[in-house]
Amino acid sequence: MSRCCYPSTSFLPPHHRLRLSPPLSAFKTLTLVPRRPLKSRSLSISASLSPSPSFSDPFVLEIAEKLEDSLPLPPSPIQSLRNTSAQSLLSTAWPNRKSEPFRFTDISYLRKYPIVPTQSHTIPSSLLPLDSSLPIQITLINGVFNPSLSRIPSLPPGAFVGSIKDVPSQGPISEKISSAIASCGEFQEKDVFWDLNNVGVADMVVIYSPAGVKLADTVHMVFCYSGSGKEEEMGMSNPRVLVVAEEEAQVSIVEEHFGVDGAGCYWANPVMEILIGERGKVLHSYLQRQTKDAAHIKWTLVRQEASSTYEHVEVSIGGKLSRHNLHIQQVGPETVTELSTFNLVSESKHIQDLHSKLVLDHPRGYSRQLHKCIVCSSQGHAIFDGNIRVNRFAQNTDAGQQTRSLLLAPQALVTVKPNLQIIADDVKCAHGAAISDLDRNELFYFQARGLDLKTARNALVYYFGADVIRRIPFKTIRERAAAEVKKLLKGSTF
Repeated sequence: MSRCCYPSTSFLPPHHRLRLSPPLSAFKTLTLVPRRPLKSRSLSISASLSPSPSFSDPFVLEIAEKLEDSLPLPPSPIQSLRNTSAQSLLSTAWPNRKSEPFRFTDISYLRKYPIVPTQSHTIPSSLLPLDSSLPIQITLINGVFNPSLSRIPSLPPGAFVGSIKDVPSQGPISEKISSAIASCGEFQEKDVFWDLNNVGVADMVVIYSPAGVKLADTVHMVFCYSGSGKEEEMGMSNPRVLVVAEEEAQVSIVEEHFGVDGAGCYWANPVMEILIGERGKVLHSYLQRQTKDAAHIKWTLVRQEASSTYEHVEVSIGGKLSRHNLHIQQVGPETVTELSTFNLVSESKHIQDLHSKLVLDHPRGYSRQLHKCIVCSSQGHAIFDGNIRVNRFAQNTDAGQQTRSLLLAPQALVTVKPNLQIIADDVKCAHGAAISDLDRNELFYFQARGLDLKTARNALVYYFGADVIRRIPFKTIRERAAAEVKKLLKGSTF
């Protein structure tokens, strides 16, 4: 068998086929066996080497086929990702509330409209927050690198910033980037959204800093999204970023996700992979301010080697459905991980979700995680599922986790699940969680100094989130995040 297609059924258009260049080596025969009537939209795939049948999900396959049919042939590293995830999607089901990772997260919004790949890759520069104070500017329009709206000055020898299509086809950079992509392709805790990004990725931005090189300038990545142009459709984009900081290298990155005015409903499905070598350092700031009808589901995978440092500051305040899967693995001793997140739910029935996992496998690791969220809209929902796992050989680990939430509206909901799984026996670990309205004593303190109740509440609510916003190390991004938060809070009643 020279190629494999997704199962063809009567309810899928005949021209929708997924083309895989290599064969499915794990299967000697591939047979479609109907288990239910076609109207039930369920088929079974059985194979001679499989101990039990695996079931395809028609909804997942339909999205994957549309993505694959809309894209040109990519560079070989991206094609390898497509092939791997295409095979995985043959037996991957759409998540539901019965699966543990999505037990608290309602993603039914993604099935409200037909999902189609977003085709437009041009947006007027006047609509973009291009920042002259940050010398390196990378602009992606619906997941595709736009060179005319990007700014890349001269870089240190051996460093690279730009599209994977511009990476030299031969040489050490090409080899190391291909190796990094292959290692990320082996990620075992992926889900359907990770695989859909692999299948639908049209371009990949690469930020590479060789051993001992410090990129003095911050890399500002602007991710701009628009809809499909039709109100009855949901346009989907799949941006992809790979960051490699080798031994003793240092990189600072800022990613900013937003939708243009009038974009309607769209689905942003980005993935970022960050690989940090020994004694390397990555400073990562992330601002998500999508439009109110957008869906934003993001994967961030970080792998830290010995004595490396990763600092992450996140402000997520937009979108009707927003979920961030943040997975960090310390694969060497004496690693440092610091995470700070602020989520704001300002619209009714909107969702902000952070699912984080930090795995410590080696001695003397250090981590701190602060999560804050505000729900100031009726029936708004904020979710925090934070897992820190300290394995057997991670002795002398120092890990701390704290989540604090404000509920400011009737029927507002916060679901928090902080947890530490400790297998090592010589550690210093702690976590805490608090959910409340504003402290009456703090309100009284302000009123006793001449401020009215409304002004006092507004000030306390804003500075609750400003504790995280001020940690963004870049002034213009910090100011933009603060302005957006003030705007959203001003439009809310609490």
